[in-house]
Amino acid sequence: MQTKLFSAVIGDVLDVMGLQHQFLPPQIRPLDPAMRLVGRAMPVLEADFFDAVSPSGNSPLSTQQFGLMFHALDSLKENDVYLATGSSPRYALWGELMSTRAMKLGAAGAVVNGYSRDTDGVLGLDFPCFSFGSYAQDQGPRGKVVDFGVPVELGGVRVNPGDIVFGDRDGVVIVPKVAEQEAVRLALEKVEKESAVRVAIEAGMSTVEAFEKFGVM
Repeated sequence: MQTKLFSAVIGDVLDVMGLQHQFLPPQIRPLDPAMRLVGRAMPVLEADFFDAVSPSGNSPLSTQQFGLMFHALDSLKENDVYLATGSSPRYALWGELMSTRAMKLGAAGAVVNGYSRDTDGVLGLDFPCFSFGSYAQDQGPRGKVVDFGVPVELGGVRVNPGDIVFGDRDGVVIVPKVAEQEAVRLALEKVEKESAVRVAIEAGMSTVEAFEKFGVM
């Protein structure tokens, strides 16, 4: 799937299937345009906190720096994608040490609805990371993970644990687990048809004729 498909063709077939709101916001980009990502969503819910440790809060998380972030990170399984959302974009949600731990656990990558940091280190690890870009401000005194392994909504897209996360330089698309078999089948078929269209156009066929014959463009 990772070598044969790309985000655009997956999005196209999801549109046909009636799933027309599956792309995450366009500002979520790979740190390196060559990065590609395919894996299963392990959603992480973030929230803004205004003290690293506050003994006056009513939640046990108030006294726990980073909240459940380390628990969420350690829960990653092979081919999981750490997918975080919920906080304001005032600090980084991913970095080099997190990438190192995720790689050790066999995770496929990270997608955060915000910034990442330690960019040189993450790029050196060649760990797929999709974010708003680089921003070094630390999460420590500003935010916490409040839950993980739960459904989340990111940019209007509902993401459930186990959904397919597919990312490349053109965007990140979520394939619901219940629709994945049909979506992958249709996407592979569309790739073959698009290859035939390309050959026909190169041979001189007009785009009108090509679309009438193959039904894709």
